[in-house]
Amino acid sequence: METSATIHSDFPIPPGEYLEEVLEELGISKTDLANRMGRPATKLSPIFKGQKAITPDTALQLEKVVEVPAQFWINLEAEYRLSLAIQQEEIEQSKLKQEVPLTKKFCYTELSKIGVVPKLTKGIEKVLALQKFFGVTSLQNVKEVSRYAAAFRHGGAKKERSPEAVAAWLRIGELEARKIDCQPFDREHLKDMLSELRAMTGQPPSKYLEPLREKLAAVGVALVICPHLSKTYAQGATFRLGKEKVVLMLTIRGKYADIFWFSLFHELGHILKHNQNSLFVNYYGDDEKQVYEQEADDFASDTLIPNTRWHAFIARGMFYEDDILHFSRNVEIHPGIVVGRLQHEKYLHPSWRNNLRVKYEWPKK
Repeated sequence: METSATIHSDFPIPPGEYLEEVLEELGISKTDLANRMGRPATKLSPIFKGQKAITPDTALQLEKVVEVPAQFWINLEAEYRLSLAIQQEEIEQSKLKQEVPLTKKFCYTELSKIGVVPKLTKGIEKVLALQKFFGVTSLQNVKEVSRYAAAFRHGGAKKERSPEAVAAWLRIGELEARKIDCQPFDREHLKDMLSELRAMTGQPPSKYLEPLREKLAAVGVALVICPHLSKTYAQGATFRLGKEKVVLMLTIRGKYADIFWFSLFHELGHILKHNQNSLFVNYYGDDEKQVYEQEADDFASDTLIPNTRWHAFIARGMFYEDDILHFSRNVEIHPGIVVGRLQHEKYLHPSWRNNLRVKYEWPKK
């Protein structure tokens, strides 16, 4: 019988198929082969199907029984496994190529600019980097991950909103929050802390940002300030990370201090009033708010400026600069927050009294 030690095929053929041909030529059944080798037939069955490799020990036994050199079986097995690996690599490359268009949807360029993924030019390399960033084997799986699935479910609320961009933004917050050491979440101590947090509203970020993070971490809340990503329109988000930590994400899209503080207390409203096993994302420009979003808005408004004081103020109908300054001193809140609320509730035109509002210059990392 003539054999060759150099065999290669683009289509992987299990060595067991060739072994079957040899047995047929020799007139040996599979059961007889097993008996001759002193092995149960069930142990050889996976070899015939290509499910189990021919080991050097098996190759030596085959050499004795069918008189085909052991090296031939070893080479045949190696060629088969190599062909399988090549075929699998081709399949993987094809899958990666199919996902290349998704890199744009997931804001790869923006993510690379802020340093959360490497700066790359090749599409397949970008896909691999994004898969690593999200911790998935395929970008198609991102929408199936519970934390990001909500972004895809709510993606149509605003035509321009990109659920992929929102998922990427949430992932940034998740990864950053993992780095923050927090005490176990303590709802009651967070409630008691609200007045301290409110007292920080008149300070610039350089003064309050780290103390704010520390105070919140002490009650189990990881504060993450994230850059804005195009087409997210996300203002803030909250979700639980593990059993003991709650994440509070805020974007730095809006530089006005009153927007930042309202967003912060809006998210605190979710944390204190709603189920922490849920994900809440607050979007800019949502005209029709769901009940829990409206509740969070009401919580923020009333915490920053008590409703009884607010209604008494607007009932006077006097919104000159001196009136606003006098009221803000009485309620011990920054006047910019008063102006922001007056504008939001349409008591003031959006361009009026903006000299009382503060714009933040965020410290760079």
